[in-house]
Amino acid sequence: MPLPQAYAQYKNSKVLTASPAELTLMLYEGAIKFCNIAVDAIHGENIQKAHENIMKAQKIIDYLRQTLDMKYPVAQDFENIYVYLSQRLVEANLHKDSEILEEILTHLRSVRDNWKEVMRKNGVSSTMI
Repeated sequence: MPLPQAYAQYKNSKVLTASPAELTLMLYEGAIKFCNIAVDAIHGENIQKAHENIMKAQKIIDYLRQTLDMKYPVAQDFENIYVYLSQRLVEANLHKDSEILEEILTHLRSVRDNWKEVMRKNGVSSTMI
């Protein structure tokens, strides 16, 4: 089996066997990755690549919003965060502004780190991610 195919199969297996908490962590990591790629693309003046990766990050944030269970009070806090991040992603994409993306990255890393802490306190391993 060629190496790229083996890696793709491993990644697919990782997603299929992950808990909901681990999947959420993967989504945060993905949004961070795409924002980082967009920042690099803006600095390299690759507008199309920046646009594509900002859109990927935005789709992740939109998905996270859609999956909120609003019967829990904390869901409204996440809703507010996701709405803000989504609005800022639109602004970053409109102006191809790496400073806005850096702000978004700060927020995403904070949410991700808090999520990891919640996982740790609840006995969910994040080391496999």
